[in-house]
Amino acid sequence: MVPRGTKILIGLFVVVAIIVVASFCVVNENEQVVITQLGAPVGDAITQAGLHFKIPFIQKANFFDKRIMKWDGNPNQIPTRDKKYIWVDTTARWRIKDPLLFLKRAGTLGIANSRLDGIIDSVVRDHVSNNDLVELVRSEGWEEARQRLHDAALPDTTLEFGMETPEVSDQLQKGREQITHEMIADAERLLPEFGIELLDIRIKRINYVESVQQKVFDRMISERKRIAAQYRSEGEGERAAILGQMDKELAKITSEAYRKSQEIRGKADAETTRIYAEGYGKDPEFFNLYRTLDLYRNFSKNSSFMLTTDADVFKYLKGSGAATPK
Repeated sequence: MVPRGTKILIGLFVVVAIIVVASFCVVNENEQVVITQLGAPVGDAITQAGLHFKIPFIQKANFFDKRIMKWDGNPNQIPTRDKKYIWVDTTARWRIKDPLLFLKRAGTLGIANSRLDGIIDSVVRDHVSNNDLVELVRSEGWEEARQRLHDAALPDTTLEFGMETPEVSDQLQKGREQITHEMIADAERLLPEFGIELLDIRIKRINYVESVQQKVFDRMISERKRIAAQYRSEGEGERAAILGQMDKELAKITSEAYRKSQEIRGKADAETTRIYAEGYGKDPEFFNLYRTLDLYRNFSKNSSFMLTTDADVFKYLKGSGAATPK
């Protein structure tokens, strides 16, 4: 049986502990706190981490995140200045800069996100409608990139799908980066009254609406087919040039070989004639005998000759050393 005095002491200790716990609030590094008394803010916001005092049961600690938070908008169908309907999906980064003002004007993250929905969506819609599609999809530094492509003899893909003509390209001054900077500047003028600091706005995705997508795909396919046909045509032309050069080289080599063979054959015939002439000059009688026997050997079986017995060809057959006069 616990004495009554002990029970009273335990009760008093529990009450004191509850009061002490309710008198302090612990603020982490990633938090900031606004103390309210009966719903009204008291003092400045607490942004330093540590243990802070408040009046128990009367004052309340309202915790807000001090870190950078992310906002994701819903994809919207927006027409561009050049009358092209596209889906635009955006995202943004923001943080609570003034928690006291944030508590007064927004109060909760849900209300803050709804305020961001209205402001950022409106700003994005205005800037998309005031710019051409090519400006929304093109990055900064496109002139330098195009010059590098030109120096490398590579095709400029910005002109492939009819998005940009040389005349329009010369008039374009913006890119996606500059447009997003303008979006941020316009939205920043409206958000400080809610204690919010907008850090960045980014376009995550841009796509044509479904009614236009198929036409764009068909145009891309036909353009790629045209480029492929151009490459094939250039390849056929290069092939014809190579074959023509090969035929030219072959004809030149054949002609040179024929010329050399004729020269060698001419020299051989001249040498043969010289040798025959020398042989004939040394022993004319033997030369005549050799030529006559060679003629006998080369007679064809089907050949017919009408010769008299006094012909010189028979002089060796008749055993006479001298030719019979005709």
